[in-house]
Amino acid sequence: MLKLDSNQWNLVYNVFSFGLVSMLACTVYTLVSQQRVLAKYRSALVMSSMVTFIAAYHYMRIFDSFKESSVDMTINTSGAQGSFNEAYRYVDWLLTVPLLLVEVVAVLALTKSVSTSLITRLVPASAAMIALGYPGEISSDQNTQVMYGVLSTIPFLYILYVLFVELGKSLDKQPEGVAATVGRLRLLLIATWGVYPISYILGMGGDATAEQFVGVQVGYTIADVLAKCVFGLTIFKIARMKSAAEGMKE
Repeated sequence: MLKLDSNQWNLVYNVFSFGLVSMLACTVYTLVSQQRVLAKYRSALVMSSMVTFIAAYHYMRIFDSFKESSVDMTINTSGAQGSFNEAYRYVDWLLTVPLLLVEVVAVLALTKSVSTSLITRLVPASAAMIALGYPGEISSDQNTQVMYGVLSTIPFLYILYVLFVELGKSLDKQPEGVAATVGRLRLLLIATWGVYPISYILGMGGDATAEQFVGVQVGYTIADVLAKCVFGLTIFKIARMKSAAEGMKE
């Protein structure tokens, strides 16, 4: 059981609300923007909409779990029925992180062989990264937390290798300005994904304190908004740039 003060409770409540409305807004925006890009790039926007829609659903579940597990600003984190359910985040990430990576490949419209090669490496690695992080997230033993944190870092580093080395080989064939935008997209990915391990580390060290709980929830939510909404809007920008380069008018 974690006793939050009023400022801590309100901060978590408002951050969850911000995460939910951000995901919903981005879902609507990417859906209504389909006709602003060429048909071959619309699948990337559909995947972006799917990412934020899935995230919005899970933020509703997280929001409900937070309220249901809270009595007089005391949060039940025991893991028993009625306690705050951190698993919603991992179910969300297991679905959305692979889709985020497929978005990048889809918007570049690479050859079928190159796209297939990238996807068959990125998707399993992203799933492994999430699956290996979960046992450490729910454990109160610091050694277990460290072990699974290190294990989940291995597929993360492999994903970075594929994105920067393998994907980088195809960028010279992209229209002017697209390669630079994709470069910024990859840096955004590193910056936002870098918040997740920081939040994970904040929750380490045995039973969590109220300060740790707040830090983890705020950190994860901010990272989610950046990694899903800002990332999706950048994907839309790339699709617009490529459509314009191929003759689509405003």
